[in-house]
Amino acid sequence: MNAAYPSPSRDADHLRILAVFHYVFAGLALLGIGFLAVHYLIMRTVMSPEMLAQSPNPPPPEFLQMFVWFYLFFGAMMIVGGVLNLLAANNLRKRRSRMFCMVVAGLNCLQFPFGTVLGVFTLVTLGRDSVRAMFDGAGDTA
Repeated sequence: MNAAYPSPSRDADHLRILAVFHYVFAGLALLGIGFLAVHYLIMRTVMSPEMLAQSPNPPPPEFLQMFVWFYLFFGAMMIVGGVLNLLAANNLRKRRSRMFCMVVAGLNCLQFPFGTVLGVFTLVTLGRDSVRAMFDGAGDTA
């Protein structure tokens, strides 16, 4: 077969590799949540009322509350991203929900640099007619 049109076994290999990398990316999101938790604990210690009492101009309590919302927002985003990548990896492995996988790949493109690379490779692979036929053959309507 021509190099521009990969064989079905090569497409299957590409999908398997993409699924593994989506699992890895979901694991990195979990690792990021751990980093975020440690960062929060350090900042909470540094910004404790006892430490801030020593400062001549302590920030207002509302300013510190803003950081709590910052950590909650980014923690939630990491959880959502990890779950979406986990679901996409399962769907890639089972050749289901091609459109869902493409949406997750598009969202991954926003996470520079690794998410961008993973998202672009996923979109390119899922855009092939031969891969689309593999998903259609598995009963996918997307």
